[in-house]
Amino acid sequence: MSPAVSEQPNVALDANHLLPLDEHNVLLQARTHPPNWQNPTPSGRYNFVVVGAGTAGLVAAAGAAGLGAKVALIERGLLGGDCLNYGCVPSKALIRCARAAADVRDAQQFGVSIVGKPEVDFAAVMERMRKLRAKLSTHDSAERFRDLGVDVYLGDAMFTGKNSISVRQQRIEFSKSVIATGARAVAPTIDGLDKAGFLTNETVFSLTELPPRLGIIGAGPIGCELAQTFARLGSKVTLIEAGPGIMPREDRDAAEIVHAALQRDGVVILCGGKAAYVKTNGAEKVLVLECDTHIREVRVDELLVGVGRAPNVDLLNLSAAEVEYDRHTGVRVNDRLQTTNPDIYAAGDVASQYKFTHAADAMARIVLRNALFFGRDKVSALTIPWCTYTDPEVAHVGLSQQDAEKKGIATQVIDIPMSAVDRAVLDGEDEGFVRVVLKRGTDNILGATLVARHAGEMISEITAIMTAGIGLSSLAKTIHPYPTQADVLKKAADAYNRQRLTPRVKSMFETLLAWRR
Repeated sequence: MSPAVSEQPNVALDANHLLPLDEHNVLLQARTHPPNWQNPTPSGRYNFVVVGAGTAGLVAAAGAAGLGAKVALIERGLLGGDCLNYGCVPSKALIRCARAAADVRDAQQFGVSIVGKPEVDFAAVMERMRKLRAKLSTHDSAERFRDLGVDVYLGDAMFTGKNSISVRQQRIEFSKSVIATGARAVAPTIDGLDKAGFLTNETVFSLTELPPRLGIIGAGPIGCELAQTFARLGSKVTLIEAGPGIMPREDRDAAEIVHAALQRDGVVILCGGKAAYVKTNGAEKVLVLECDTHIREVRVDELLVGVGRAPNVDLLNLSAAEVEYDRHTGVRVNDRLQTTNPDIYAAGDVASQYKFTHAADAMARIVLRNALFFGRDKVSALTIPWCTYTDPEVAHVGLSQQDAEKKGIATQVIDIPMSAVDRAVLDGEDEGFVRVVLKRGTDNILGATLVARHAGEMISEITAIMTAGIGLSSLAKTIHPYPTQADVLKKAADAYNRQRLTPRVKSMFETLLAWRR
C-alpha cells in the first residue's frame, strides 16, 4: 500500500520530553516519530489494529504481520513507548554510569588507588544515555515496522464504533484490535506543586545539569532507583515516602537492605512524612512535610515525583467501541485479555497491575494467540518476575510467605545469605540473600525473593523452573559453574534436601549403611 500525504500535521510532541534537541534526540525523533511521516490511506478492513506503540503494541504488531495478517499500528507520540523513551532504557543507562562512579569510589577495598578525587561529568553521562537510546531506537522505528508490512499511522486514535477507529480524520475498519496505550506518570495532590514545577520519569531524562539538591517523592522502584543513581552522581538526595518504609511491595528484609545501601550512598530517607504543600523561595523549592506531630521543611533545587502511574484511556472514545474502563485501573479485561467488546483486546500497562516491559511483551503474545487463532490462553497462568535495579538489586517472582499464608497455603521457607556464596565474597558483593517459599511438605516453589548485585540476572532460573512446574530439588541436580553468584540457588536446593533428612529418615539410612558393611 503506497503512503499518502496526511491531511493534518503530526500530533505535537511535548518539547520537554526531547530536550536537548541535539543530534541524538533528533535521530530518536526521526526514527520513532518522523516529522514528515506520511500516513497510509486505508484500503479495506484490517485483520488487526494495534492502538499504541509501546512494548505490547510493537510485539503484537510485529507478531501479527509476521503471521501474514493485515496490520495497522497507531501511535500519537514516540514509538517505543515508555520503555525506550522514558523508562527502562534511559534509567538503566544512568544506573550503569552511577555504578561505575560507585566502583571508582570504592576501588580502594580492592587494592586499587585513585590519584585525586574522581569527578562525574553529568553532561557526558546524559549524552551517553541519549546516544545509546537513539542507537536502540532503530528496533522500534516507524520505518522498520513499515518494512515488516505494518501500516504505521501517527496521530491521535479515536474509536468510532465496535469495529472502527479514526486517526487524523481517516476511518479505519478492523476485525480485531488491541488497546496498548500504556500509562503515564501521575502527581499527588499537593498544594503548590504545580506552581513550583516538578520532574517525572518523562522529563527527568532531559536534564543536562546535575541538580545540587534533589527531592524525590515516592520510594517505590522508580524513586529508589533514581535516588541512589543521582546520589552516586553527586546530588544531595532526599527520598520521601508517606508510608512506614521504602519499597512497600517488597519483602521487608529485602527493603531494609536497600534502605541501608541508599543511606551509605548519602540518600536522606524520610518515611512517614505526608507532603503538606510546596512553596518557592526564588529558584529554591521548599517541600513542607507533616511528620507525626511536627513540621519539617525539605529545601531542594528540583523535585522528582515517582508515586504511581495512570492508564492512558482518555480521548480514545472507548464508549463508542463498547469497551468498559476505569480511569484509575484501566481497560477492563477478562483472563484472556478480552475487553467487553469481544473483538477488542487490551495488553500492557493500560490493562494490567504488572506494569513491566516483560509483562507487556508476554501479554501481547497472549493477545496474538487468542485474537487471531481462537486461543484460550490465560494471563493468570503467567509467572511474572520483577526487579528493582538498585544496588543491590531486588528481584521477586511468585508469592511471598505472607501472600501464601493469606491464601491458606502452609509454607516452608529456605533462606541462604549471599555471604555463604564464595563468588559473592570474592567480588565484594556478599550483601543480600535468596528466600524461596515452598509449599510445605513439597519442593513446589510458590515464590522467591533474591537480593544481590545481579539479582535481575539470576531470578530467571527460578522463574523457569516455576513455569515448567519443576521443584526446587531439581536445582540440586543442576551443575552450576564454580564460582558463580548463581550458586546461591543450588545452595537453596541443597538446604531443602538436607531438611528432608528427618531423624527417622537419617536413622533408616544409618541402619542401611550398617547392614551393607
